[in-house]
Amino acid sequence: MNKFAAIFSAVATLSITVALNNKLGPLPAMGKLLNPFCGVWQNTETQNNFKDNDIQLKGLSGKVNVLYDERLVPHIQAENENDLYFMQGFITAKNRLWQMEISTHAAAGRVSEIVGEKGLENDRIMRRIGMSFGAENAQNFILKDEKSKQLITAYCNGVNAYIQSLKKSQLPIEYKLLDYKPEAWTPIKVALLLKNMANMLSVYEYDVQNTAFIEQFGKEEYSKLYPDFIQDEDPIISNETTEKKYQNQGLFSSENNTQQAQKVQAFSTEKTIQKNIQQAQFNKQNTETEYESAMASNNWAVGGSKTASGKPILCNDPHLKLSLPSIWYEMHLSAPGINVYGATIPGAPAVIIGFNDSIAWGVTNGGRDVRDWYKTEFKDASRKEYKLDNEWKPTTFKIEKFKIHGKPDFTDTIVFTHFGPIVYDRNFKDAPIRENLAMKWTAHLPSNEFKTFYLMNQGKNYDDYRAALQFYTCPSQNFVFASAAGDIAITQQGKFPIRERATEQGKFILSSETKNDWVEYIPNEKNPTEKNPQRGFVSSANQHPTLADYEYYYPGVGVYENYRNRVINNLLRNMQNISAEDMMKMQDNNYFLLAQEALPVLVNLLDETQLSTEEKEVLSTLKKWNFYVNPQELAPVYFEIWWNELRILLFDEMRDPKTALKQPTFYTVVQMLKHDSTSVFYDIVATPQKETRADIVMKSFKVIAESLRKKEFVEVHEPYGRDEIHKIESTENLDWGKYKATKVAHLANLDAFSRLNVYNGGNLGVINATNSSHGPSWRMVVDFGERKAHVVYPGGESGNPASKFYDNMVDTWAKGEYYTAAFFNEKPKKLFEENYHP
Repeated sequence: MNKFAAIFSAVATLSITVALNNKLGPLPAMGKLLNPFCGVWQNTETQNNFKDNDIQLKGLSGKVNVLYDERLVPHIQAENENDLYFMQGFITAKNRLWQMEISTHAAAGRVSEIVGEKGLENDRIMRRIGMSFGAENAQNFILKDEKSKQLITAYCNGVNAYIQSLKKSQLPIEYKLLDYKPEAWTPIKVALLLKNMANMLSVYEYDVQNTAFIEQFGKEEYSKLYPDFIQDEDPIISNETTEKKYQNQGLFSSENNTQQAQKVQAFSTEKTIQKNIQQAQFNKQNTETEYESAMASNNWAVGGSKTASGKPILCNDPHLKLSLPSIWYEMHLSAPGINVYGATIPGAPAVIIGFNDSIAWGVTNGGRDVRDWYKTEFKDASRKEYKLDNEWKPTTFKIEKFKIHGKPDFTDTIVFTHFGPIVYDRNFKDAPIRENLAMKWTAHLPSNEFKTFYLMNQGKNYDDYRAALQFYTCPSQNFVFASAAGDIAITQQGKFPIRERATEQGKFILSSETKNDWVEYIPNEKNPTEKNPQRGFVSSANQHPTLADYEYYYPGVGVYENYRNRVINNLLRNMQNISAEDMMKMQDNNYFLLAQEALPVLVNLLDETQLSTEEKEVLSTLKKWNFYVNPQELAPVYFEIWWNELRILLFDEMRDPKTALKQPTFYTVVQMLKHDSTSVFYDIVATPQKETRADIVMKSFKVIAESLRKKEFVEVHEPYGRDEIHKIESTENLDWGKYKATKVAHLANLDAFSRLNVYNGGNLGVINATNSSHGPSWRMVVDFGERKAHVVYPGGESGNPASKFYDNMVDTWAKGEYYTAAFFNEKPKKLFEENYHP
């Protein structure tokens, strides 16, 4: 049964239980939904969808050719820039309209207009953190730049031209299921999409959590568990210290993996649609982002001195939530002065990650903390005044009105101070420590990130790359670069406040004093960057950008990676005569450095004499493991269960969501188990006896066999205390791919429109950082020697679940395979062609 048939069957079943002309909550009348002339039947796909067409389109000034290749990737060729961006908007809307609209509604805090009151909590948080406020500031700033205004307006006009051309029968199926219509596309929606990326990638509240930890456990314990930098730091910007340290380290090869395994062996010891949308995609912002974040990414560029061709190769794979439709839309844009290919964000103009004839670029998240929180004292219950520098100052009130589908409007009052909005207060509760904290965030600053990508799209060389970056503000990103001329470079770009090192400004909640305000920002030219380093490559994997000797202080406790970066750099240091094929294999690398470092420590602490026969078999499998999390392996399942349960027992003191605490990094946990035999965290709070390090290692290990018998496994999520039970039908032939059961979920979490149980390898902390819900959302390898680009993403170009191009690339992606992009010398294989004219 295909996806369309499955959802139609579900809808038909519902229609039996209700009168055909009555509405089911926010769902439409079944008679409308099943209407053969304008209902879901009209969303089926026929060959008529793929025939050549000559189309007159109001809004164009010249001719535009759109050739769709065999994967439905549009190759747009226009006679001028305005028509190019107009047509980008038109074609994107044609394939991804519902995704564009639901994403911007979520960012603006307007989901409850569609799904009812179940979306209200998320809507309130979006308004309270100032998403619309930041987008309005960005829009006003963007429209002051004539070129940006011209092209964004053209893009919006193209989207609106498509919306206006739609008949009711042609609406995407989600509009029919949710019974609403698309609204006009405007520049504020473009700004909202860009701010939504900032919200996804810079929502850290570690200053709040750090303060809470110290209040509960003290500064000494904090210093041990949350060091700014680690012993094995391998930062983005190369330096003589780290290169000397790692230059003699052997390659992570199969031989070395076998040796590691020998070392281990040698140790003596069903929901409604509106609820699905609210929970799956637009749930309350997860402020307790994990250190080993699923929002991870890799990029690197290898110089000609290390490649077989003598020319650079650039690679990028941003790791984000896997969704259908995909977060990315693949396009080729061409007009006089521009010829660019890559991944676009549906709803925003330009290519975000991609390449042209001369340069290629990619991004990973910088992880820098660009939010600060200020403790606020109000004069009285009216909250009309608050204390700033020991003086009472007036607050500003912003009234937010929420339209709720099927319910009366709801009004919320947000209080603003000198620093920013009060997110949590007496009217919007969360963890007590967050109450009455004012938030300052660089995403609220006026900015024009579009200009960065517009200039990058037509860049010719390193100087153009650097010039484009100066307009980029938030979220912080590591922009990797390579050129056909032979240069490689990387820069951590963003607008970063200058903070005081002596007081560790920004690491903890700040007092409401102007001395704690942001006065100046790190100059662009001082942001961490390097060009053509001696080692022959640049790379980033969300690790620290620098060592501690960087001249500007930044809070070192963040979402910085400690494993993928070391594996990537280790491989690149040891590789020579590199080809694009080598790089594609490397992006799909499943070597698990955490397991290599943690498992010997855990096994050494385990008393094997206390194990049952079944448990000894589990241990034997782990001892033979080569530390690859390939899908057919069983050992990764055992290690994952053990590691999750160990953290539950180890940090049970932190599991109350009201305390807003976070766990130390995985790296720190390994070091703690290895070197600290007396930590207070080894004791389990809920038991009368005092546990030791060996006790919790044993208790957590025994859960493996117990979980296998129950066919239930705990998935640890933050904030703690909200773990989920992961159930499987059978343990027969169980392996990592089946256990992990990667899901590429529909944005409304409709299983009929999702890809379930995608069989693949990978894990967090692995180059192929794919877990059950997140992973490489776009893989790209650009080879300037062969003049070829290889790309893939886990989805398809169409947003229509009934289309064969909805998820046609998922299996290719899961197998670690690629498509050759129809660019450079590769001509597109025509599926069909559309010629537009005024």
